[in-house]
Amino acid sequence: MGLVIAATFGLALWIVLWAIGVSGLDAFLLALLVMLLGAAGRVVIRHLPGRGAGTPQP
Repeated sequence: MGLVIAATFGLALWIVLWAIGVSGLDAFLLALLVMLLGAAGRVVIRHLPGRGAGTPQP
C-alpha cells in the first residue's frame, strides 16, 4: 500500500512541478526519486528484525 501511495505522490508532484514551469525531465526525476525511496523503504522494512517471513510470531 505504501508503494502505491509513493507512486501516486510522485506522479502528482511531477504534474504540479511541470505545471509551474519546472523542466519536465527534472520534475520526472524528482518523482522517480520519491518512488525509488518508497520501494527502498519497503525492502528495508522487510529485513528489519522481527519482520521476516520465517520468523515465528509469539
